[in-house]
Amino acid sequence: MASRALLSRASRIKTKLEAALQAALLEVEDVSYQHAGHASVKDSGATETHFNVKIVSSKFEGQTLVKRHRMVYELLSDELQSGLHALSITAKTPKEAAVNIK
Repeated sequence: MASRALLSRASRIKTKLEAALQAALLEVEDVSYQHAGHASVKDSGATETHFNVKIVSSKFEGQTLVKRHRMVYELLSDELQSGLHALSITAKTPKEAAVNIK
């Protein structure tokens, strides 16, 4: 897909999560630079490999933390198969995050 190469991995992650989870808050932080010397990253030549994701979504209501993480991993499965090495996920409901959704 030609457009895939034009967007950064962070942009693709943000777009996928916003669309599917209708996020009230979404932060995607590329922390790949912290892992640049690690063998698995250095040998692969990949640059966007590690991300911190903070997401607040009403879709997490009634879901366990494990289920919330699975939802995020499923949405990003193609990224995980194409060079995304690690995600740190904070997934909360609006009530848990005290976010006022209108």
